[in-house]
Amino acid sequence: MNAAERDELCFLPATELVARVRSRELSPVEITDAVLDRMQEVDPLLHAFCTPTPDLARQQARRIGDDLVRGLDPGPLGGVPLGIKDLLSTKGIRTTSGSWVYRDHIPDQDDIVVERALAAGAICLGKTNTSEFGYSASGLNPLFPATRNPWNTALSPGGSSAGSAAAVAAGLGPVALGSDGGCSVRAPAALCGLVGVKPSMGRVPVYPGCRDERLPGVSGWESIEHIGPLTRTVADAALMLSVLAGPDPRDRHSIPCSDVDWIAAARDGAERPETLAGLRVAVSLDLGYLPVDPQVRAIVDRAVREVVGERLGCHVEPVNPGWPDPATAFSALIMAETDLTGMRAMANAHSERMSPYLVAWLRQPWTAQDFTDANITRKALVNAMARLMRNHDVLITPTTAVPAFPVDLHGPDTIGGTPVSTSTWIGFNYPANLTGQPAISIPAGWTTTGLPIGLQIIGRHLADETVIRLAAAIEHATPWSHHRPPLFEREGSKR
Repeated sequence: MNAAERDELCFLPATELVARVRSRELSPVEITDAVLDRMQEVDPLLHAFCTPTPDLARQQARRIGDDLVRGLDPGPLGGVPLGIKDLLSTKGIRTTSGSWVYRDHIPDQDDIVVERALAAGAICLGKTNTSEFGYSASGLNPLFPATRNPWNTALSPGGSSAGSAAAVAAGLGPVALGSDGGCSVRAPAALCGLVGVKPSMGRVPVYPGCRDERLPGVSGWESIEHIGPLTRTVADAALMLSVLAGPDPRDRHSIPCSDVDWIAAARDGAERPETLAGLRVAVSLDLGYLPVDPQVRAIVDRAVREVVGERLGCHVEPVNPGWPDPATAFSALIMAETDLTGMRAMANAHSERMSPYLVAWLRQPWTAQDFTDANITRKALVNAMARLMRNHDVLITPTTAVPAFPVDLHGPDTIGGTPVSTSTWIGFNYPANLTGQPAISIPAGWTTTGLPIGLQIIGRHLADETVIRLAAAIEHATPWSHHRPPLFEREGSKR
């Protein structure tokens, strides 16, 4: 297999890989070797994987191949290479959470989603890089080199599921696991030209997450954290969710039912887009309070008008949702769900080894009033969203307020000439975390310099199926998975 053939194999969607493995057209070993070979060449430029596991991947691939020879079912993800975010526990595999303090941590159990993905036949390529404990929407941490964006390696892929997004965008596996406590699946999906799904709260169980009681600084954002896939197609995201979703008693927020046919929803959206005609779509390009890069605004506006409105026949209505900017409340809620005692003790003992922004955040003089005010703001937003969604099936916004920015930043300090906080660029993501509603980011287009822009679809309470159907219909109307980052050309390769 030459390099071009290898790369074609590496960019095949998971749905096609599964079909070819089942038909014996491709072997899991062949697929895994191709991806690992590409990883060896590409990842030194990207730093997507902080703890690669090539030996384990080959071992798992051989086992699935042997099962096929014996006539056993390889599983719904049989032979699919998978990246796993380094915030998710992996039994026997180092899980650092991007922290020097956790640099040698090896869990004795898998996160539920890891357990399910591997049981379904996925092949573990390794752990993907993240910001320290996921407290920044970047791929910056004190332990590993910064993760870079495959579309331009001078830029950030977003985060905190930075490595997962960079890996999938660069053809280092068709799917990866991410977590989203405030943007961390959707924002990197937007900046890397991918599909990123934050399912409804409780659809995908979260356990144990960043909650190892044996280590200092036990933390977990229980009421806002979600786990979801990063993929190149909606069908691949649906395939992943068909494996990851479903109740589990270890997560007290887990929904005790499995009432979404994820794969059918994606198929219906792609094959019967006419059924979406008349869907009531609210659209807000700034939520009434966010500054937005002009190219982002124009690209999302055009996608909504020309694709959602004209081609799909949805009823599109511009709206101002009417809730105040929840950014301050969101920060307080994160701290309210952080083990401040443990994390502050960690910062006191290891501040020189930790991210300065995180240490400063932990040392703020948080008060009970900060936390109660944040909850009141959250309730007001939930009520305002409920009123909005009475008359609309989905709300569409940009996913992020800007395209990718320099890799050494947590976010830009100006947007469209307006001075902002370095977290303002992810402000479109907070509402769906605060309400628990389903949300997806899909590519809306590319800037004049070739950077991807994301479009976010937020569904009604528990209406994941509608979100997947609409996303699949948009993809069918304007396919994007054939767009690949010009990584080699940018790095001066002869290929």
